[in-house]
Amino acid sequence: MEIILLEKIHNLGTLGDKVKVKAGYGRNYLIPRQKAVPATPENIAKFEARRAELEAQQQSILADAQTRAAGLTDLEVVITAKAGNEGRLYGSVGTLEIAEALAGLGHSIEKREVRLPDGPLRTLGRHTVELGLHAEVTATVVVVVASATAPQA
Repeated sequence: MEIILLEKIHNLGTLGDKVKVKAGYGRNYLIPRQKAVPATPENIAKFEARRAELEAQQQSILADAQTRAAGLTDLEVVITAKAGNEGRLYGSVGTLEIAEALAGLGHSIEKREVRLPDGPLRTLGRHTVELGLHAEVTATVVVVVASATAPQA
């Protein structure tokens, strides 16, 4: 299936590229989320008429992501979790907990923007976590997982 991209898609292309993708990916993901349109002659004409508007919109989204990334530089967030004696957590710290902790500090981070390539954090200590704010903008924060001590009776 041939489509025209309406925004930059990681590992696929940039705004205005005509690319071939598998039919299911285009039909079920890209087109419903308005990230692409089918590459028909009429859609190509509509895209060329709207090209400047779409480029300006993408520039504003990119500028917003860069501003958010600048606010996240040198940020350290502390998350407490129950842990055993050897420093292993009884559960794990995932993307939702990290996003909520950053929201508690006043940063609007969505769960899908937190990237944990090695899976959730399962040990105490300092972990460097990457945030994908845009296809071109990433930010790095330090997540400190500390032990939550149970109250003594």
